[in-house]
Amino acid sequence: MRATRFTSAAVMLTLALATGCNGDDPGQPTSTSPQASAPAGLDAFYGQKLDWTDCGGGFQCTTASVPLDYAKPGGQKLSLSLIRLPAEDQSSRIGSLFTNPGGPGGSGVEFVRSTGRIFGADLRKRFDIVGFDPRGVGKSAPVRCMTGPELDRFFATDTSPDDQAELDRLSTESRAFADNCKAKAAEHLPYVGTVNAARDMDVLRAAVGDKKMTYYGASYGTYLGAFYAEQFPQNVRALALDGAVDPKESATQTLVEQSKGFETAFRAFVGDCVQRPDCPLGTDTKAAIEKVAALQKQADQKPLTNSRDARPVTETLVTMGIALALYLKELWPTLRQALTQAIQRGDGTSLLLLADQLVERDQNGTYSNQTDANMAVNCVDKPNPPDVTTYKKSVDEAAKASPQFGSFVVWGGLPCVYWPAKTKEEPKPVTAKGSAPILVIGTLRDPATPYKWAQSLASQLDSGVLLSLDGDGHTAYLQGNPCIIRATDDYLVSAKPPKDGTLCR
Repeated sequence: MRATRFTSAAVMLTLALATGCNGDDPGQPTSTSPQASAPAGLDAFYGQKLDWTDCGGGFQCTTASVPLDYAKPGGQKLSLSLIRLPAEDQSSRIGSLFTNPGGPGGSGVEFVRSTGRIFGADLRKRFDIVGFDPRGVGKSAPVRCMTGPELDRFFATDTSPDDQAELDRLSTESRAFADNCKAKAAEHLPYVGTVNAARDMDVLRAAVGDKKMTYYGASYGTYLGAFYAEQFPQNVRALALDGAVDPKESATQTLVEQSKGFETAFRAFVGDCVQRPDCPLGTDTKAAIEKVAALQKQADQKPLTNSRDARPVTETLVTMGIALALYLKELWPTLRQALTQAIQRGDGTSLLLLADQLVERDQNGTYSNQTDANMAVNCVDKPNPPDVTTYKKSVDEAAKASPQFGSFVVWGGLPCVYWPAKTKEEPKPVTAKGSAPILVIGTLRDPATPYKWAQSLASQLDSGVLLSLDGDGHTAYLQGNPCIIRATDDYLVSAKPPKDGTLCR
């Protein structure tokens, strides 16, 4: 899960990953009479047969049908898009490994197409690696609210308002986002939340022929996985939840804590930078932080130049570019170079390139529907403050705790104040009582999903087991740490988790 202006774990997943090690226990096949457990009125959905067809590169694609409203299964239906990379050894195949890259709004289909072969060797051998676009995302009845130019304006809007006029502009843009979604997607907005997406997952589990669910979820994908386990604990075989989100925190507190995570990651980057000869921030950590703050303030007063197109690189876009590079430590050299260009020449081109990756903007000015879907899911999942004045209290709290990111992160969720579809369901702990063991993975200096969330989720779940990485960047498994890969692969194959509290370095 991310703040409304942040992306899924998928931003870094085109990098190579070391392969996993062999598990000792082959696990149990999961495909025996999955339709028998269909909830009342949903037999047609649980019993549907999927028509997989070749879609290039060794992948197979299909669609599945789910009800728009589970309370009215005979009503309107949605078509969900799926992809799979078939198990390499069909004779020892365990079942399907469902995946979700996060967001909300990340395309599970594109995730598997680009990274399916990066999963551990044992997983590729024993499982069909399956991706799906959740409802409202990608090719699954996508929510589309904003045009490219409208999103350009939204993302360039000042998220550190210095006066009432700037706050009014921010409020106007946030209200326009909500109004556009009401005009273009009102019928679907009440139904795109995580509870329904988790119910869809159980339909998909049955449709692929699996009795139990095996799943890897990153970032927001952990939230989706936790909600699956809460609703269907008896159907859990093995869930690996990497870069955990805390389900019991409020909408605004989630953003406040996330801003702290980015501050922690930023300070880790600065601490590394000042020890390197190509660091544009000097050699003193405190002075280096102040230098970045000065750059942000400079861009607020006079945007940086950009050689790619006509967009001015505002303070918000500068901060977005910095944030993207904190998702993966391998991007720190790119960030040093981008900051050098910005500080020495006032050139924000490289920071803008990073910012565009964050929100999936193509050079031609078009966007994926990630931002629209992200807002739609976040705004309906939890209640939000009723007005800007109340909302600002959380902004002020975040700005004190995270000077570099607090205002930016929390103001990013302001459209939810005006959202046309709302929920009254308050957040609460997720226990998944009766579930098989669930593996929760946390990275100590994760920017987007702070480590404390992994600790919290593991303690909430009755069968939660915590696995930790002493490292940087967002999520752990797809960063290639051998210890994390081995523990995760062994668990997903055998359904036996590592020792609770295991720390990988």
